Amino acid sequence: MPIHTFETMGTVASIRTRTATRPASLNRLESVFRRYDETFSLYRPASELSRIARREHELMNSTAGVRAAYAEAVEWRNLTAGDFTPHRPDGIIDLSGIVKALSMNEAATLLDRMSPEGWLLDVGGDILSSPSFDEPWHIGIVDPADRTGLLCSVLLEAPWRAVATSGTAERGEHVWRTDATGDFTQVTVVAGDIVTADVLATAILSGGRARLDAATADYAIDVITVGRAGELLTTPRLRSVLAAS
Repeated sequence: MPIHTFETMGTVASIRTRTATRPASLNRLESVFRRYDETFSLYRPASELSRIARREHELMNSTAGVRAAYAEAVEWRNLTAGDFTPHRPDGIIDLSGIVKALSMNEAATLLDRMSPEGWLLDVGGDILSSPSFDEPWHIGIVDPADRTGLLCSVLLEAPWRAVATSGTAERGEHVWRTDATGDFTQVTVVAGDIVTADVLATAILSGGRARLDAATADYAIDVITVGRAGELLTTPRLRSVLAAS
């Protein structure tokens, strides 16, 4: 199975395809992520979002892509009662919580053409798969207490296509907590699309048990959380996976 890896957005992306891919196609795919990084990264002084942060450029006069990403992030902020937000505590617009998922969605359109028999995209541990379920993908969920081990593996089959994890094991407390008790150290969400999975993983890590209960009531998702003492909470499907593993 062909595997292509490259660095992007400060992490590593890998693509597994069930058909051979041409270098030109892979270059076009990499350019999608490069464009998002060059536009939205706050670590790049010349990025559009960095210039907005320095007040050298107004959001209202920004490109359509920036305005659309911000609008979607604001919508998610409203849907999660602020547990997910596009604003840092100092007011700076930070779209890193949604941009990776948006870039993966755009890349999926190219991957459908590149490998119609199936593909799997992994960007920094967040997963998006092809909509073909003839051969479902097995995805491992990492153990935050042992980054070389797994809590379990899940099968990406209809209607699930995406897996996203938010946690503190690698990057520390990088998510602004709206839940002062900090219920969870890691949250994994399995969903039908990567934006929902990525945003809700962040929102549940931020908002704790209250956001977990609201998200599982409002959205067709599966979730596994790890508490500060290592305790696990899972939705029924993932509970059966853990019991069988």
